[in-house]
Amino acid sequence: MKSRYNKSIRYLNYNGMKEITDNLGSMVAKLIIVLFFMIIAGPLIWMVVSSFKSSNEIFSNIWGLPGQWLFTNYVEAWNTGISKYFINSVFVTVCTIILTLIICSLYAYSITIFDFKGKKCFFILALCGMMFSPIVSMIPLYQEVQVLGLYNRRIALILIYSAYQMSLSFLLIQSFFKSIDKAYLDAAKIDGCNNLITLIYIFIPMSKPIFVTSAVLTGFYSWNEFSFALIFVKDSALKTIPSGLLAFQGEMHAEWGVLLAGLVISAVPIIMFFVFAQKYFIAGISAGGVKG
Repeated sequence: MKSRYNKSIRYLNYNGMKEITDNLGSMVAKLIIVLFFMIIAGPLIWMVVSSFKSSNEIFSNIWGLPGQWLFTNYVEAWNTGISKYFINSVFVTVCTIILTLIICSLYAYSITIFDFKGKKCFFILALCGMMFSPIVSMIPLYQEVQVLGLYNRRIALILIYSAYQMSLSFLLIQSFFKSIDKAYLDAAKIDGCNNLITLIYIFIPMSKPIFVTSAVLTGFYSWNEFSFALIFVKDSALKTIPSGLLAFQGEMHAEWGVLLAGLVISAVPIIMFFVFAQKYFIAGISAGGVKG
């Protein structure tokens, strides 16, 4: 009887210590998450709040709310030059996403469905793009762009951005295509659908999460890329947001409120895009990790 009593006491003590340890671990994890959130969100919140201040107030009242909310900073930033940079970035980003997804979906579908000689070589070749650094290829790409007559044109950025994002997008899409039951393909053939119709109406709708994931990753890269945009586009009217902000900073060197308003305008679209696509993005990443 005494032995059973001692075992019960030890069992209760173990459960009690385990519960305390779990609660302590959960509390530490939450504190770490909050700390990381403050590190990431703090500068962003400060930038948004400061964009409504005058230059003098930014330095005299760094952490406080604006005494007067200057919405005119955004109007001035937009009219001064951010509008053309914004439109160029939207055009380049959207075209890059569309071109990347079209080529990758066709290539991934071909690799997944058809059996042909050298299939593995084509698969490996598609992934070789992940081995090359964009900065290392800057000089040969610059020479190639000059020879093709694409210098100072947005199409040069679209082609380069697509080329560097295709390997990752292809890998994600092809991994997802492999997980789709081939019975759908057989049923489509019985109904008289050709391969293109099968891809458009069966494979792509079933792969929506991975397509959104690829679109988000490609959009982030093309919207924020700086080096190619700075070197390959010289005309101010054709510059995208990253390189355009450099010129905008030179124009607004004393108007910090207007400059911060321009930075907020440049950041809002990609943040909103991620917020609205977050559900599909997380689903795509999870599916790619499990099924791939």
